[in-house]
Amino acid sequence: MVKAASVPRVWRDREVKYRLLGTYCKSCGKSHYPPRIYCPHCGSKDLELVKLPEEGKILHFTVIRAPPTDFEEYAPYIVALIELKNGTRLMAQVVDVRAEELKEGMEVEAVFRKYREQGPDGVIEYGLKFRPKL
Repeated sequence: MVKAASVPRVWRDREVKYRLLGTYCKSCGKSHYPPRIYCPHCGSKDLELVKLPEEGKILHFTVIRAPPTDFEEYAPYIVALIELKNGTRLMAQVVDVRAEELKEGMEVEAVFRKYREQGPDGVIEYGLKFRPKL
């Protein structure tokens, strides 16, 4: 059974998911994804919402073969720790490539894709995933 998402929450989060927005700390110069209220590095609240780069490189990756219930139909899939061009790190799914073709340091770019479909009558969530840079 797929748990339904809150339509208002999906709507509120759309800009961050669709545009790859993060926060930039004016005190220490670090940027974060997802956006934060406080800087996890220095504790400052002097943050601004910024558009993050859509290109980066894979630091580490793994293949998910036994996913959570809501994602069983998508297995196996690849999840990677990605470092964006400005140094921001995030976890994201990697698509359009087989696991045996991936390697650490591989350059990737963001692409707009379907995250999941919550049942035949549920919300269809979209957002950014990453693929090897063409």
